[in-house]
Amino acid sequence: MSETSQTVLIYERLREGILSLSMTPGERLTERGLETELSASRTPVRAALMRLEAEGLVQRDGRGWMVSPIDLAEIASLLEYREVIEAAGVRLAAERASDGDLAALDELLHAFDPSGSSEQGHRMGTDFHVELVRLSENPFLASAAEGAMTRLSRTRWLEVQTEQARALAVAEHQAVLDALRRRDADEAVRLAVAHIRSTRDRLLASLAADRRFLRARGVAIV
Repeated sequence: MSETSQTVLIYERLREGILSLSMTPGERLTERGLETELSASRTPVRAALMRLEAEGLVQRDGRGWMVSPIDLAEIASLLEYREVIEAAGVRLAAERASDGDLAALDELLHAFDPSGSSEQGHRMGTDFHVELVRLSENPFLASAAEGAMTRLSRTRWLEVQTEQARALAVAEHQAVLDALRRRDADEAVRLAVAHIRSTRDRLLASLAADRRFLRARGVAIV
C-alpha cells in the first residue's frame, strides 16, 4: 500500500474516533504509539495528524499531539457563525433552488429513520444542512457551512443521542423544507434560525449532563 493510501486510511480512522468521541477530548497521542497501534510508518501517521490539525480536531502538545479539547466559547462562536451562513444560504435557496433540487432534499430527509443509530442521525443532519446551503448556488457559503458542521461534529453527536431528539430534528428540517417549497424565504429563514438555536440549547444541555466530554478552557457551565 502506498504512503498516500495509508495516510487516507489513518486519517479516516482517527477522524471517526474523534468525531464519535471514542477518542476523548484532551486525550494525548504520540506518533510512535499510533505507528504501533495502526501498523503504519511515521510519514503517513504524521501526514494524517497534520490534516486533522487543519480541521481543528487535533493539536500539538509539546513533542506529541492531543485530541483538541471541546471549548464552549468556540462552540458558541461557531453556532453564531453557522446561523449567519445558513440564514443567507436558505434565503438564496428559496430563490435559486429548482423544484427537483428540493424534491431530492426531501428524499434525503425521508430516507432517515429516527429510531436508527446516533451515527445515522448525525450523518443525516450534517448532509441535510450542507446540501441545503449548497442550494444557494454559492460555493463559498457551501464551503463555510461544511466547515462549521465539521468543527461542530463532536458536540453534535451528543445532541442526537436519543430517538426523541432525532425525531425533533427531522420535524424541524421538514418545516424549513416545506417553507422553501412554498418559496417563502422569510419563513424558511425564521425556521432555520429557530432550529439552529434549539439545537444549541439541546447541545449545551447535553454537555452539561455529560462533563467527561468537556474540557472547556476557563468556561463554566451554568
